Amino acid sequence: MLQATTTRRHPASAIIGLGANLLPDHSTLSKTLQAALDMLAGDGVEIQSVSRFYSSPCFPVGAGPDYVNAAALLRVNESAADLLSRLHKIEASLGRERVERWGQRVLDLDLLAFGDEISPDLETVLQWRDLPISEQSTVAPEQLILPHPRIQDRAFVLVPMADVAPEWVHPVTGRNTRQMLGDLDADDVAQIVPL
Repeated sequence: MLQATTTRRHPASAIIGLGANLLPDHSTLSKTLQAALDMLAGDGVEIQSVSRFYSSPCFPVGAGPDYVNAAALLRVNESAADLLSRLHKIEASLGRERVERWGQRVLDLDLLAFGDEISPDLETVLQWRDLPISEQSTVAPEQLILPHPRIQDRAFVLVPMADVAPEWVHPVTGRNTRQMLGDLDADDVAQIVPL
């Protein structure tokens, strides 16, 4: 069984997903994502590439206004847990309140991948990946799961991710970003539109 990587030499590459569908003030959703990127850069985090910003239908359907989504490729000098903590602090500083799973949000920053790390272990990653949709919307993991268990299912993640890391290989499935994107329903992919 593959085990989680507990120590990592730095720097490491990471991929994050960004999303917003609620305005914290009289700004725009794109400005919210840009503000998050500005706050993220520096102090051991180098933003190597940022995708285009995309309009995406709200997920799940009917749960709120459409999103603006993006992805960024990072070079970091900290652990995955430290990076996730930094992402949560940025979310909070820009007005994110964690009230409802899959609810509307001012900002969502997801750590999608941290190099080829599988964390905490393969069994846990597979358990969360295979969780029935009815449970996904109500149950949240209490620990960091890497890679993000829903990457391969979501066009709003893979379309921007293909801009910044098209050849990234999922360490569990062995499929790269472009291949995973090609596995999705073409109608779902077509709904992710560059701004």
